[in-house]
Amino acid sequence: MAKKGHRQHIILESTESGHSYHTTKNKNNTSERLEISKFDPKLRRHAIYKEKK
Repeated sequence: MAKKGHRQHIILESTESGHSYHTTKNKNNTSERLEISKFDPKLRRHAIYKEKK
């Protein structure tokens, strides 16, 4: 059985296309929304990904 913890599932969505990544983050350490530069396969270059609600 998985441990109970502070990590929550989040979805990172590209600001330029509709592509998304799924990951987890620790809500205690990072309470604000994430904004990360990641590779977008639809655009074939790096783009800004923001945390979706």
